[in-house]
Amino acid sequence: MEDIKYILFGLLVAPLLPLMAIQGKRIRASVPKLPPAKGASGYIGTGKGQVLRLITIGESTIAGIGVETHEEGFSGTLARALADQLGKPVVWKVYARSGYTAKRVTEKLIPQIAETDIDLIVIGLGGNDAFHLNPPWRWRRSIRDLIAALRERFPETPIVFTNMPPIKSFPAFTPLIKRVVGSHVELLGRSLDHVTEPMPNVFYYARVITLEDWRGVSAPPADYFSDGVHPSALTYQVWARDVAGYVGRLGVL
Repeated sequence: MEDIKYILFGLLVAPLLPLMAIQGKRIRASVPKLPPAKGASGYIGTGKGQVLRLITIGESTIAGIGVETHEEGFSGTLARALADQLGKPVVWKVYARSGYTAKRVTEKLIPQIAETDIDLIVIGLGGNDAFHLNPPWRWRRSIRDLIAALRERFPETPIVFTNMPPIKSFPAFTPLIKRVVGSHVELLGRSLDHVTEPMPNVFYYARVITLEDWRGVSAPPADYFSDGVHPSALTYQVWARDVAGYVGRLGVL
């Protein structure tokens, strides 16, 4: 179904691609190029239980673009939330690179993983595949290849894919790009759900992120983004705690 929707959507969008290309260049010129967060590993918690070993893998959000350190970004906050939930220490490490698609992550980042024993793998992808308008069948193949590469190393470890990025809410994007790329990332999310659903111990947090869900944080919309595209520290922390809650509800740890 996603493949048919992609083809039909592509026919509608094709005449708009030149305009989107012009708008995309303007956006890239206006958005500051932020460095990845520092401190790609850490240890947190004082509980007496066995240490939970966590790795996070992905694109710019997992790389912590928009914050100074990973401790205030997604991975550090996720580790802290899991430590609080489980009452045990968490040792964590980040494997991520801004601009990487799922295919690129499999080719370049998975071979870099030094750990041999891991209790939880959390993956954040989808933005770059959506920006490239990669078709859902290519995305599914890339995700299967990624999972297969991880399963060779970690056959029993729970793998959790985070929510897809809320591209329709990105302030830096034009209405046209929000609509086209935002709809496409949701299509990729549904494809990801279909890939992971039958796989044992592989999960996708399919809840669609909207700023309205986080309005209780009492912050204006601009405070959710560091540069109009990437999350702010506030967003990373709210998002990571939400994902930690999802992991807790899964009951896999």
